[in-house]
Amino acid sequence: MERDLVEYIVKSLVDEPDAVDIKVIEGEKSTILELKVAEADIGKVIGKNGRIARAIRTILSACASAQSKRVILEILD
Repeated sequence: MERDLVEYIVKSLVDEPDAVDIKVIEGEKSTILELKVAEADIGKVIGKNGRIARAIRTILSACASAQSKRVILEILD
C-alpha cells in the first residue's frame, strides 16, 4: 500500500513517470522504500530545501502509523 502511494505521488510530479522505480525492503520492525527517478527529475522529487521529500515522508508516515508500521523513504541518485 505504501509503495503504491509513493509511486502515485512521484509519478504525478516527474516528467518521466516510466523511469520511476521503487524497491521495497521488508525488515522486522520497518519497511524501507528505495526510490529511483530519472536524473533530470531528482530535483522535482526533493524540492527546494527538501520540502517535497519531507512532505512525501510525512504522508507516508501518517499512512504507516495508522497500520502501526514504520516506513522509511530513501531517495537514491
